[in-house]
Amino acid sequence: MPLSSFHRPVFRPSAAQGARRLVHTLIGLALSALVGCGVARDESEPASPAPTVEERAETAKSKAEALEEKASSESDGARPSPGELITRAEAQAVDPKGKESLDDAITCLARSVYWEARGESQAAMEAVASVVMNRLGHSGFPDTVCGVVKGGRETGTCQFSWWCDGRPDTAQETEGYELAKEVARKALNRQLADRTQGATYFHHKRVRPAWSKIFTRTTTVGGHRFYKPNEPEKPRSEAATSK
Repeated sequence: MPLSSFHRPVFRPSAAQGARRLVHTLIGLALSALVGCGVARDESEPASPAPTVEERAETAKSKAEALEEKASSESDGARPSPGELITRAEAQAVDPKGKESLDDAITCLARSVYWEARGESQAAMEAVASVVMNRLGHSGFPDTVCGVVKGGRETGTCQFSWWCDGRPDTAQETEGYELAKEVARKALNRQLADRTQGATYFHHKRVRPAWSKIFTRTTTVGGHRFYKPNEPEKPRSEAATSK
């Protein structure tokens, strides 16, 4: 057969095939309409602006105050609810340059973690944070993080040596201080395992204070040894009840 006389056969869909095509077309139109409605709705309802650094910092400080109050008054170690937790972004917004006054729980705890375990591992930083939190929950110690960290200055017997060594207390390395704030955040959120086994005292390996001879050593983490009194310390809640 000559090529000029060849005719391409005409395809005629069956009734069933035509029906399927119609269904697919209608589904496509419906999905397009739904997407269009969603876009229109999103455009008509503008998203709320992201919080500023200052707003995140204030939120973190407010949460930290509530968390330290719970930590100082509860002995069951109940975990905070999701809404009570300090987020990483909120914690990092606090004291961004490491130069602010030590007036809130995050700054006080982070600065203490930074100076006591500066240059050591994250585990060492977490151990220092645990001692502060352990003190917060026991009678005989202040009931705020800043109170614990600054304790003893008025009598010249600072509990944390960096606080009254006469040198500037501002953080000097951005990365190290950011890690210290992250450790402080997790400690306040009760998201840290207590590496110190309940210790409320510690000292560097280079020194040996007199009290280390009468307290029970619980562990060693990094360059520090950790202790707790031989007599169990009363949780703050029990001490308040017995009065």
